[in-house]
Amino acid sequence: MDTLTTEIVVIGAGPGGYAAAFYAADMGKKVILVEREKRLGGVCLNAGCIPSKALLYATHQITAARESAHRGITFAPPTIDLAKLRAWKESILQKLAGGVAFLGQKRGVQVLAGRGYFEDSQTLRVETEQGQQFIKFEQAILATGSLPALPKAFDLGNPRIMTSTEALEIEDIPERMLVVGGGYIGMELGTVYAALGSQIILVEALENVLTGADPDLSRPVIQNAKKAFQEIRLKAKVLSMATAGKQIKVVTEFDGRQVEELYDRVLVAVGRRPNSTDLGLENTRVQLDDKGFVKVNSGQQTDDPQIYAIGDIAGGVLLAHKAHKEARIAVEVILGEASRFENIVIPAVVFTDPELAWCGLTEAEARERNITCEVTKFPWSASGRAMSFDRTDGLTKMVIDPESERVLGVGIVGAGAGELIAEAALALEMGATAEDIALTVHPHPTLSETLMEAAEAYYGHATHTLARKRVG
Repeated sequence: MDTLTTEIVVIGAGPGGYAAAFYAADMGKKVILVEREKRLGGVCLNAGCIPSKALLYATHQITAARESAHRGITFAPPTIDLAKLRAWKESILQKLAGGVAFLGQKRGVQVLAGRGYFEDSQTLRVETEQGQQFIKFEQAILATGSLPALPKAFDLGNPRIMTSTEALEIEDIPERMLVVGGGYIGMELGTVYAALGSQIILVEALENVLTGADPDLSRPVIQNAKKAFQEIRLKAKVLSMATAGKQIKVVTEFDGRQVEELYDRVLVAVGRRPNSTDLGLENTRVQLDDKGFVKVNSGQQTDDPQIYAIGDIAGGVLLAHKAHKEARIAVEVILGEASRFENIVIPAVVFTDPELAWCGLTEAEARERNITCEVTKFPWSASGRAMSFDRTDGLTKMVIDPESERVLGVGIVGAGAGELIAEAALALEMGATAEDIALTVHPHPTLSETLMEAAEAYYGHATHTLARKRVG
């Protein structure tokens, strides 16, 4: 094959990679996008964010139908057609991936299917089905993402031991299922399988699940999970796993004792690791940290001046929208602009039931860093909108600088928290004060009012709750 030449080559077509390729093309650059999978979109679209949210929505209908009985509306027990559920989920992924491919084509982005390997700092070798293809580039953007971590002790080669990738296929509904890890992946997929009818036992090595969130915000999630799951074991360790016929024998340690149990399936959700091996990075000046993530500066530049890295491969929070923002920054730096990933608000959302979302400074972080702040809260038990659909388990809170009255952080737990947090992210980016939010008219009756009333509570005059008046 003839050697291709391009201004920018992007390796990896996930939400960071295709965003970088599209933006660079929009800015007039010649771009080649390399993706080893047949379908564009990366892990997020194909085996992460999108399929998990589709399944969460679908299975929530089971819970919602059951919970409507007290309103005088009852439904027959659900019948579940897993093949149809999988086909519906797959149709969503195909439409989205097709849309990405169409947009790339219209922008003139050349897509090359195959595995990329750096021969040097300006040459990429791509292993395609047709053979080796070499690409000479001026700049490369590395966006190869991450994959689920599976400790060697758990990797028995048994398909009943799953990572999130396999769990999203919903091959069957296991009667008993162990979830190892109480982060957002374990909690979300545990919620899916519990709604389908599995008995879920979740083990977490730390003192609590969802440790990144403030305890008062994670509490409603945990309370709901305790109802949906058979058991949540904290400060628990999985000592061993072994195949036992058509089940998995698991030995766990918690409460000072060891327990041997049989499970139909096990989901290992203990984090993710970077896709930084077998890329030929040793042939460049790119440096990795001790966990295998690519080291970058605030302009997404690696130690090699020709190569940039964005998204999960560059470490930090492993979120698609963070990758999207870094894509823009990398392209802008290549274009010569003074763009930097500094003081950027990256909201986090856990799509459990209820949802949990936060951005900026958490109350726990403020205490740990000795940052002077005041906290204001508005309970959803005082929200007419929340009451109208029986979701008064929510809470909206703000972390505020008492001197400037600027909002430093916002946390929300409750139905639809993932949608509400965008207003908070905008407020933080704009340097808004609590007064700015309190004076902004919010439509009634909506959950968005809880942000306004939380801000009003800071001044002691929230309409729908009693709040202590500020002194001074």
